[in-house]
Amino acid sequence: MTPCNRSRRSDSVAFTSTVLEVITSAPTEQPLERGSSFTSSLLPAIFTIFSQWRLTDAQQMTLLGLINATILYDLKSQPENAKLTTDQLERVSYILGIYQSLQILLPDPALAELWLSTPNDSPLFSGTAPLDRLLVGQVVDLAVVKNFLDAERSE
Repeated sequence: MTPCNRSRRSDSVAFTSTVLEVITSAPTEQPLERGSSFTSSLLPAIFTIFSQWRLTDAQQMTLLGLINATILYDLKSQPENAKLTTDQLERVSYILGIYQSLQILLPDPALAELWLSTPNDSPLFSGTAPLDRLLVGQVVDLAVVKNFLDAERSE
């Protein structure tokens, strides 16, 4: 492993630890309020994942179930003021699960990105890339990809 790869790996491990800390510190029964420290930590983590996956703003909007770019911009620029809907929280949960599974299966971020964008012959993807399935835009598609990765992890 080259020093550059070690650095990328340690950055990835540190980021994954931060994401897992955000997940485990989430309130369990109370709604997320505006200014919640949870959303202040969660949203930057999600946008870092999107950056690692090299997603466009339009793709980010689709994955988060947003209908206009202004909302995306507000979430990015003022995460401390965000109030996430139940649908958005469910989407974020699946995205974090997908990210976590990819970190376990393919710890190299470049390989994880490649997996997302490479056509897959699994019947669940019908020869399309997993990212294409995610970008259908439905929560169920996020769940399908996460469950596929969970099954791969258990083998």
